[in-house]
Amino acid sequence: MRLNTLQPKIGSKFTKSRKGKGHAAGLGKTAGRGHKGQKARSGGFHKVGFEGGQMPLQRRLPKRGFASRKLQNTYEVRLNDLAKVEEEIIDLDALKNANIVPRSAESIKVIATGEVNKALTIQGLLITVKAKEAIENAGGKVID
Repeated sequence: MRLNTLQPKIGSKFTKSRKGKGHAAGLGKTAGRGHKGQKARSGGFHKVGFEGGQMPLQRRLPKRGFASRKLQNTYEVRLNDLAKVEEEIIDLDALKNANIVPRSAESIKVIATGEVNKALTIQGLLITVKAKEAIENAGGKVID
């Protein structure tokens, strides 16, 4: 073995195609750029999002971010807040009457924060799995 005979394994290296070096290269004449136009010229590029003078998509869309409007009037209620309600069946109206959620609330989700000391009956509210377990362990029930 000599240093001047070392070479990579056959097939492991590929020679880069030489664009614009004649029709035998496969990409001669226009070198894959087509005929005329901005992209055919040297230095012919435009900024990302440019649409030829038309108002670009990122400027046509409103700039208000994303906040789910569906969840706009959804409120979370903790388990220890439910103890403040004195009605037998706790639903949306019962929580509004007890001033736990505002009048604008359209849906409520009960989350497992705090403790439940008495048996509660919950109807028509969204509820997490842990909160449901806590209510059922305290002798209460959840009605869908």
